[in-house]
Amino acid sequence: MSATTRPTLANGKICYIEIPATSVQRSTEFYERVFGWQIRRRDDGSVAFDDTVNEVSGTFVLGRTAASQTGLTVHIMVADAAATSDAIVKAGGEIVQPADPNAPVTYALFRDPGGNVLGIYQQPGLAE
Repeated sequence: MSATTRPTLANGKICYIEIPATSVQRSTEFYERVFGWQIRRRDDGSVAFDDTVNEVSGTFVLGRTAASQTGLTVHIMVADAAATSDAIVKAGGEIVQPADPNAPVTYALFRDPGGNVLGIYQQPGLAE
């Protein structure tokens, strides 16, 4: 996170995510390529990520069971669900539930290279 861009701090804010991974390198490449997340190496050698607006950070965790079933689902905001779905597949992910363009809210579910099911949410007006 740069010194000029600081996250919004507030009680109750979701701020940190641990994503199970079978290969940290494969997961970092996937999230960097598809979503533009910034990848960084910590002083202890572990790999962390920051989202594109420096509001949420986290790390990839080896040896933890993937969140492979829907339940509590983290959604990543995107400008175009169809284009992002294509990018997910090209980067080695899988679309679990495609976006329904006729639904009042456009979202899709995908499986990342570590086997986790997450969502993408198309924010209206974000593409403009």
